[in-house]
Amino acid sequence: MSLIEFSSFVNDLATHSGRAILPFFRTALSIGDKAPGADFDPVTEADRAGESVMRHLIKQHFPDHGIVGEEFGTENGDAEYVWVLDPIDGTRAFMSGLPLWGTLIGLTRNGKPGFGMMHQPFIGERFTGDGGAAQYHGPHGTRTLTTRDCADLAQATLMATSPDMFSGDAREAFGRVQAKSRLTRFGCDCYAYCMVAAGHVDLVIENGLKPYDIVPLIPIIEGAGGVVTSWDGGDPTSGGAIIAAGDRRAHAQALALLAGA
Repeated sequence: MSLIEFSSFVNDLATHSGRAILPFFRTALSIGDKAPGADFDPVTEADRAGESVMRHLIKQHFPDHGIVGEEFGTENGDAEYVWVLDPIDGTRAFMSGLPLWGTLIGLTRNGKPGFGMMHQPFIGERFTGDGGAAQYHGPHGTRTLTTRDCADLAQATLMATSPDMFSGDAREAFGRVQAKSRLTRFGCDCYAYCMVAAGHVDLVIENGLKPYDIVPLIPIIEGAGGVVTSWDGGDPTSGGAIIAAGDRRAHAQALALLAGA
């Protein structure tokens, strides 16, 4: 079974997780902290509800598949097919009532990302990709996603979720790219990556990511014509320091600056 053949099931996962999450949005929901005593790492009842329903459906339909999820960890992680789930990427935006969050659903085969979706149920948008093509589905119709040309960082829009994700050498490295870019915006979490795929943003540079933060987004950006790597140009699937770009020329310039050139 090819990864693209799972697309209908991915849409079902998105629909059911959205139904589980939305009743909590813009309500007085309970917010916990996954890292008490350290940096605030919020988790909500909605996160757990969204991931629970997706895990239940996956186990029901594909009991041999593995699952990697933000809230409930890894099961059968060495399986041929592994689902990578982040029920609410952008929990801080969610708890602030801002619709700049999304449910990330990825599927890998033999460790390689092959299909991904970002679903924003409040707005009703879905961004999907299989590495070869990417699509947008929303209230204003359906269209193919294509990154935009950006031959020079001087014309680039750069995004990151927060400047707080950089410290020490990483802060200096990000600052070198920021100084060369035309515009820098912070916030948006997974939405920033989808805006690269949609041709509205040129670069996303972030640090400290987990696999579930990036794996579902890789097939979307690559399917739209972009590139995603680690800061040293390597494999991004393990997370860490990540750069996504719509144009390989901007990507190469940013990599050089990140390395100190």
